[in-house]
Amino acid sequence: MLEPDPMLLRILLARYAEARFAHAHSVNARTAAALDEVAHTLCAATASATVEEAIAAADAVLESARNGSRALAENPRAELAAT
Repeated sequence: MLEPDPMLLRILLARYAEARFAHAHSVNARTAAALDEVAHTLCAATASATVEEAIAAADAVLESARNGSRALAENPRAELAAT
């Protein structure tokens, strides 16, 4: 499976948090639909069956990207060595 883009995951996680907040603040069909839509997109992006699994998968990808960025910052030649 291809790893999703970390920036996309950050955007989806932010949209999910906003949709959850909006739905908790005002429970109606519009906020429910928005929450369902972003949850579905997050699940699809991470190839997960549930939103809980999707959040965990997104967190893992973001942690991996953060660690990879840190490794490149500490050793700019690490990317060349990995290829």
